Amino acid sequence: MGVTIMAPAPQTPAEIRARQSRIEELYVRFLEWIPYVTLAISTVLSWMISDLSAADRAVTMTLVGAAVLWVYLGYTRVPKPDATPKRMAVYFIGLTAFGAALMRFDMLFFIFVITGFFHSGLMRPLWAIIAGIGVTSMVVNSTVTEGATPQGIAVYVVIVLVQTAAISSGFLLNDKMEQLRTQREDAFEAREAAMEENAGLHMQLMTQAREAGVLDERQRMAREIHDTVAQGLAGIIAQLRAVDATDDEAQRRRHLDSAVELARESLAEARRTVQAIGPPTLDTAQLPEALAEVSAKWSATHEVPVELVTTGEARPMHPEVEVTLLRVTQEALTNAAKHAQAGRVGITLSYMEDQLALDVRDDGVGFEPARAKPGSKGGYGLSAMRQRVGRIAGSLSIESEPGRGTVVSAIVPAVPQAVADAA
Repeated sequence: MGVTIMAPAPQTPAEIRARQSRIEELYVRFLEWIPYVTLAISTVLSWMISDLSAADRAVTMTLVGAAVLWVYLGYTRVPKPDATPKRMAVYFIGLTAFGAALMRFDMLFFIFVITGFFHSGLMRPLWAIIAGIGVTSMVVNSTVTEGATPQGIAVYVVIVLVQTAAISSGFLLNDKMEQLRTQREDAFEAREAAMEENAGLHMQLMTQAREAGVLDERQRMAREIHDTVAQGLAGIIAQLRAVDATDDEAQRRRHLDSAVELARESLAEARRTVQAIGPPTLDTAQLPEALAEVSAKWSATHEVPVELVTTGEARPMHPEVEVTLLRVTQEALTNAAKHAQAGRVGITLSYMEDQLALDVRDDGVGFEPARAKPGSKGGYGLSAMRQRVGRIAGSLSIESEPGRGTVVSAIVPAVPQAVADAA
């Protein structure tokens, strides 16, 4: 039995920045409270454990009060904009001095001196931080030098060097991580800016496509009317004139029947042209439903089965994208009815991450695309389909051979509906 491991969803730049902000706020709070906590622990332990004289205890408590006042005025009450590296260096020197003075009376105050390892990070540049860590380590481990033997001094030096190197490496790593975080935030911001720019470009492209589409529709309607209705009316007029030109009743009847048939065909073409002006199916349905309705009507009219397949997760797209693919489908079906003599048609709509793909296949007689003349009879035509798809930065390909059927493939950008809503 297999086990499916769900990977956590990637965090957005805003979520990463919010989490980092919370961590930084907690660390700032830690730095504010650590000197008071360590000083309180040292003082309590000194009172409980150490056997100091009354005079020494009085001096110790005086120094404790002075240290509290120094931390409060030198760090806690300092506004962040005023916490300059020089000011923090002065504060750190005083903090270390108070710690060293307290340790002369009771070594337990080394706990308070440990604060220097954290507050040394308040200084800049990096060498000042390392120097502060070294000084703090020297004070914390000063008890090792008692007796001043060469062995004791050697141990003291090794401890200070190792401790300074270990703690400094943490600051160095943190500094490097901070640089990487800044670079990552810059990369995220650049990506967001690029996405906004791309959305603007897509919107501009859609606007241009809409404007060009209006002109394209007018030209298409003009060709449709010329190729169908106008030619049909011209044929009717010719048949009626032929009726007036003959006295033969059989000839007159034949010309009248031809005129009636032309009138019926012209009416049917006029209705089809009017229905093709706008895609009302997209007003109340997404593209897959609209394609299903169009293909079902076409199949019922021409008695040719149509199989529609949708792959990927269907989602609302920009109206220009959906209208373009619907128009391509309508024209491909029209051509299949007029020219292909197809017995079966297949339509595949594929939703991908950043593209939509449409394939319309038929098993008709086929043709040679290289010999197809732009503007030839057939209304919209292959060249008009290419122009419409090209206006939204898409591509159209025609694959066909005589006797092998035809495949019309369109690939367009997957511009979401949100881009249109934001316009």
